[in-house]
Amino acid sequence: MKLKEIMELLDATLLCGEDKLDMEVEGAFASDFMSDILAYVSDQKLLLTGMINPQVIRTAEMVDMHFILFVRGKMPDANMLALAEDSDIAVLSTKKLMYTSCGLLYKNGVR
Repeated sequence: MKLKEIMELLDATLLCGEDKLDMEVEGAFASDFMSDILAYVSDQKLLLTGMINPQVIRTAEMVDMHFILFVRGKMPDANMLALAEDSDIAVLSTKKLMYTSCGLLYKNGVR
């Protein structure tokens, strides 16, 4: 599923990374615990989280994730978005809950 399709599916707003809208997203991981991300992420490229701090960007960068989707209407500040752009990570935000977002993604082929 392409990032732009995920955006439409989850009624998400793209905050940075417009150049990545046509990239394929095959796997996702959801957590508010950065330690879980470091321990369990293998081939996933999309991170779903409600945690808002720069460590999210750093953690995604460490595990080679290309996309971050903030759930529950969370919005990163300008410093976080600048860090994401520097790390070549696209950032989106949706008002949907993490559970709902994961279910919709799974139902549409993102594992």
